[in-house]
Amino acid sequence: AVQLSRTLDICYESAWYLLHRIRRAMSQRDEKYALSGIVEMDDGYVGGATRNGKRGRGTDKAKIVVALSKTENEAALFTRMRVVDDVTGGTLQQVVNKAVAPGTKIKCDGYKSYRSLSGVTLDAKKYEPGDLHWLHKAISNLKAFLLGTCHGRCRQLQMYLDEFCFRFNRRKTGNQIFSRLARAVATSCIRLR
Repeated sequence: AVQLSRTLDICYESAWYLLHRIRRAMSQRDEKYALSGIVEMDDGYVGGATRNGKRGRGTDKAKIVVALSKTENEAALFTRMRVVDDVTGGTLQQVVNKAVAPGTKIKCDGYKSYRSLSGVTLDAKKYEPGDLHWLHKAISNLKAFLLGTCHGRCRQLQMYLDEFCFRFNRRKTGNQIFSRLARAVATSCIRLR
């Protein structure tokens, strides 16, 4: 927001408001696409230092669910990320219903909450290090992005996830990303007040 404020010669508050509207347009654009083919799915935990000192599913960090679709040869990758309150079967089913095409094959680590997913084919097993490679690479890149942007915990985390996904999903478009962003903003259903 500080850089946008300087570039456009507007106050910080206006730049911050504008950035939030742009991130919402990014989200609306990606919501049009359902993940299909082979989808890797896992939960992740992001934020600053924990108060309880626990890691993984026992942490007090923000919980996210990440789903990443790929082709057999891993040429095309598309991801969706959602902030969740918990990692229960019901919550995961809501994410699947909203982001994944019916009948899709989902690869996951076999955690009990994933086993009850319906409407998809589940490939749940204990994975070795290095499995679910693209999914874990996306989560790692997200954490680096958030650290550089928010310096730890951030409010309105979902908006930053939406921005990361928009950029990730268009990482191979080269110099077309600005025109794609402009199109997303122009066609968005954002009410400006």
